[in-house]
Amino acid sequence: MALVAIVLGAWELYARTSGVSPFVLPAPTQVVAALWAFREEAIRHAVPTVVETFAGFSVSIAGATAVAVGLDRVAWARRAVEPLLVGSQTIPIVAIAPLIVVWFGFGLLPKVLVVVLVTFFPITISLLDGFASTTAPATDLMRSLGASAGQTFRKVRWPSALPAFFTGLRISATYAVVAAVIAEYVGATDGLGIWMQLSQRSFRTDLVFAAIVLTAVLSVGLYALVLVAERATIPWWRASRAAGAGDAAAARSIDV
Repeated sequence: MALVAIVLGAWELYARTSGVSPFVLPAPTQVVAALWAFREEAIRHAVPTVVETFAGFSVSIAGATAVAVGLDRVAWARRAVEPLLVGSQTIPIVAIAPLIVVWFGFGLLPKVLVVVLVTFFPITISLLDGFASTTAPATDLMRSLGASAGQTFRKVRWPSALPAFFTGLRISATYAVVAAVIAEYVGATDGLGIWMQLSQRSFRTDLVFAAIVLTAVLSVGLYALVLVAERATIPWWRASRAAGAGDAAAARSIDV
C-alpha cells in the first residue's frame, strides 16, 4: 500500500507541476473526480462486464474441472490433449477476439467465450498437476482398505488437488475481467471496454483512466473472492503451510 501511495503521489505531483496536458495525462484526483461525475455511466458499463466475467469464469471452472477429472482418469487422453491445451495458449487473444465477435455477434456469448479461452487453461493444468501430486502411499492405503476408485478420488485425490486448483483459480481471476474488457473493446454496445473506446474517441483521457481503475478494482475483487473461497474450503492448507514454514525456520536456526 505504501508503494501504491508513493506512485500515486508522484503521479499527482508530476501531472500538476510538469505542465503536461490533462488530455495526455490527467492527475489521479482528476480521474477520481471524473469517475464520480460520471458514476451512473460507470455503473451502467460496469454491470455488463461483471456479468460477462462471472458467466465466463463459472463456465471455465465447470469445464476445466470436468476436463481435468476426465484426463486424470485416462492417462493416454491426457498425453493426447495436453499439447492441444498448451497450443491453444499460443493464439493471441487480441487476434481471435474480433473473429469470435464476427462469428457469434455482439451479445453475451462471444464475451463469455473469450473469458473461457483465457481462463480455461490455467485452471485445467493446475488441477491436473494437483491430481499428479497425490502421494502413492495415500492411494495405496485406500486400496489396502478396499476403497473403490471413486472413493479414493473423493477422499484422497480431490482433496490433495484442491490447493493447486485454487492456485489456478487465482491466476485465472486476474485475467478474467481483462478478457471481458478485450471482448467488449472489439465489439459491444455496453461494458467497460466500449466505454474506454468511446472515451478515447471523445478525448476524455480521464474517463479512460476511470475505466481502467474500475477494471483493476473488479479484478482485485474477483481475486479476493477466490481467496475467501479457498480459505473457507481448505483452511487446513494455510495452516499446514504456516506450520511447514515454522518447522523450516526452526531447522535453520538449529543448523546455525
